[in-house]
Amino acid sequence: MKFVSKYKFALIGIIVGAIAGFAYYRFIGCGGGSCPITSHPLISAAYGALLGALLFTNFKKEKSNDKGLNDK
Repeated sequence: MKFVSKYKFALIGIIVGAIAGFAYYRFIGCGGGSCPITSHPLISAAYGALLGALLFTNFKKEKSNDKGLNDK
């Protein structure tokens, strides 16, 4: 359970990205095979999952131990 709470934004990003990647393949992607990312549903979903994880981990709030610039 600690793993899920620690990486919840990354996991949400993977799920949302995979769904978005598959939707991009399904509705927009290229069917001829000339597009390496969007011509196969698994590759498109994996690429979307990677981008989703990278995007959603930017929303994680970092804990800071700094007390301020003027406090010494």
